[in-house]
Amino acid sequence: MNNILSIDSVSKHYGNFTALNDVSINIPEGSIFGLLGPNGAGKTTLIRIINQITQPDSGKVFFNNSELKPSHIKNIGYLPEERGLYPKMKIGEQAIYLAQLKGLDRSVAKSELNKWFEKFEISDWWDKKVTELSKGMAQKVQFIVTVLHKPKLLIFDEPFSGFDPINANLIKDEILELRKQGATIIFSTHRMESVEELCEDIALINKSNKILDGKLDNIKAKFKSNTFEIAVNTSNVGHLKNQLNTLYNTSTPTFKTLGDNLRLNINLKPTQKSNELLKILNDNGEVIHFKEVIPSASEIFINSVKNN
Repeated sequence: MNNILSIDSVSKHYGNFTALNDVSINIPEGSIFGLLGPNGAGKTTLIRIINQITQPDSGKVFFNNSELKPSHIKNIGYLPEERGLYPKMKIGEQAIYLAQLKGLDRSVAKSELNKWFEKFEISDWWDKKVTELSKGMAQKVQFIVTVLHKPKLLIFDEPFSGFDPINANLIKDEILELRKQGATIIFSTHRMESVEELCEDIALINKSNKILDGKLDNIKAKFKSNTFEIAVNTSNVGHLKNQLNTLYNTSTPTFKTLGDNLRLNINLKPTQKSNELLKILNDNGEVIHFKEVIPSASEIFINSVKNN
């Protein structure tokens, strides 16, 4: 797969403070890429460099295998965490103005905006000012002007901020549709459940350094501990529990199920197989719950940052 964006050994300093330290990241074309990290890690600095708001002190950024230059801006859409609409300007005229800055003809911009406003059921907002809208309503408008010119690369920084669950789901569906149409999306958020739903690839930055990157599934496989949650209905709880304690490393479970009378977490050694465990359980009762414990994106985030 080709990389639409390659960040090669990028560093950025502000006086004695290092915002980015020799960071290299490749973003596959057509992917939804999670750019993650705690507050102050360096994510915003990197996003500003990609948008050419600021320049790196060293290293280079490549867009479609060409070194990043001002002409690439028309192929990038950026939705910042801090919203940037003009509060006193009418929404329709403002949206047309912002679309023209991205190179769209006024008549084309108005036609496309009418389609988006109708899709988002906000056509009656055209002559309103931003000050008349809630945060979530204004966010819808800014999302539209970010994607209107159909850029190849979209950067969303906390795109669900201010949205109720219904509108957050609307935006999520639109992000997936944009990817389906060929856009590549950089997705920066602290909402790990959104990372789980949307991102195939991630990079984790902490204290100015990249500490983790790759396919999310591969990272999860690397972090898993070969632990299984089991719940069994059995007529002889004591016998089965003793057998499991003898063969395996067991621990007290935290999960809940309905209708079981034996619950355990079981950690398998490298030489032990899950189907062997399952056979023992089936031979001794009715298996209600059998699930491998796969670390969540949130757990990986927390553990990686703590260990770093």
